Amino acid sequence: MSPIELAILINRNRAICEEMGAVLQHAAFSPNIKDRLDFSCALFDADGRLFAQAAHIPVHLGSMAYAMADIVSDVEWRAGDVMVVNDPFLGGTHLPDVTLVSPCFFQDELIAFVANRAHHANIGADTPGSMPLSRQLDEEGLVIPPSFLYRGGELNEVTSALVRELEGSDTAGDFAAQVSANRVGEQRILALIDSFGVEAFRQGIQEINDYGRRLALVRLADIPAGTYRFRDLMDDDGYGETDVAIEVAITVDADGVEVDFAGTSRQVPGNINCPLPVAAAAVFYCFRCLLPDETPPCAGTFSCIRITAPKGSLVNAERPAATAAGNVETSMRIVDAVLGALHEALPGQIPAAGQGTMNNVAMGNHQCQSPWDYYETIGGGMGGHRAGYGHSAVQSHMTNTLNTPVESLEMHYPLRVRRYAIREGSGGAGRHRGGDGIVREFEFLDRTEITLLTERRRHAPWGLEGGGAGIRGANYLNDQPVAGKCQLSVDAGAVLRIETPGGGGYGT
Repeated sequence: MSPIELAILINRNRAICEEMGAVLQHAAFSPNIKDRLDFSCALFDADGRLFAQAAHIPVHLGSMAYAMADIVSDVEWRAGDVMVVNDPFLGGTHLPDVTLVSPCFFQDELIAFVANRAHHANIGADTPGSMPLSRQLDEEGLVIPPSFLYRGGELNEVTSALVRELEGSDTAGDFAAQVSANRVGEQRILALIDSFGVEAFRQGIQEINDYGRRLALVRLADIPAGTYRFRDLMDDDGYGETDVAIEVAITVDADGVEVDFAGTSRQVPGNINCPLPVAAAAVFYCFRCLLPDETPPCAGTFSCIRITAPKGSLVNAERPAATAAGNVETSMRIVDAVLGALHEALPGQIPAAGQGTMNNVAMGNHQCQSPWDYYETIGGGMGGHRAGYGHSAVQSHMTNTLNTPVESLEMHYPLRVRRYAIREGSGGAGRHRGGDGIVREFEFLDRTEITLLTERRRHAPWGLEGGGAGIRGANYLNDQPVAGKCQLSVDAGAVLRIETPGGGGYGT
């Protein structure tokens, strides 16, 4: 395949993923998917190896890339199948992220898989928003092991009954949107095979992976051989465990890199634990940021990155560990730890720490006449770097969602957004300041249950090369401080204010 043909194939594959995402966004019911864009789409070969994705959510895509081969192996696939899974220990991330996988057959031969993963605000937890302050996985909602939602094109009544348990929310409509996105992906892959030919398509996928591996190895060769270490701390787990350590050692050699999490804390009672695919997603993201823009996101690109972590540790948790915040909070701190180690290897090329949290806010009321669930993450500051200031008031690193527009939020839920502003002066000082965080203030118009899962309330985002730390985040209810991880019950008129962290500064 010529370089031009290869480039065309890479971009057509990416376009399929982007079209799947457009279908999912416009067909979905919930603000989480249609407004915040909390979803991801990707393509995999017949062995479950990633060969294309859109620029959606890094924590979704990296974890799918790591776990998809296990999800699709040892299954007798049929045309028309749709598999659904959210079990974090069987290929998922945390329970609200539900993945649908569909096989693509060409002339009765399995050629590829299409998959999408989307966040559902109601996945059956007792607390609204399905992001509870939990101790075990089964407290976080409905656990779906790899199961067929459709089998040979026919609806599987057993799995469908599980989904119907969540009625009263937007979930059923969002599931239908996910199925539609996969169907569009299947159609586009078949059209692509028609234009290329099946053997040329297969060969093209292999060439994409070979190309990705070559580009990755060339860039990784710029990192001096050796072992580089960093240690960072999570604030707490919500149940009394504080200063939970993440330790990483990155060893660079001629074959690539090994990222070892030996020394990381054991899994904890609270829900900041994460399965290994989530940790892998954070690692993949960090190294992808070092690669040229034209590097295809595929299995070959990541094949020279080896990841090890002790079983039962915070970043390789075992059942029945709670994982709701591991996907969103611990993944962010893993990025900080990996980038901290890479700074030792590549001084001047790594930014200071960003806000290091997704500032999760889940809320709703299951007891009122019109039950509702809502969930959002709130942006903050990015770290300053050698070339300039950090960006202010943005989502960063492992998340790539939008904010929910105030108009949409107030139209769907009994809420009023009283303030939404940049948190001036929260970025760390330095030659290049860190970006500022956000102030977001909610007034509740009815009784509401709230869960906060936030980080960087005790440990500030670090600066680099003499730059100052970013200002820590803070949470307030009616102007009184509340913990970084807590559950609250409030009456109408209560006001919740979230002040998100700024990024670290760079340089003196």
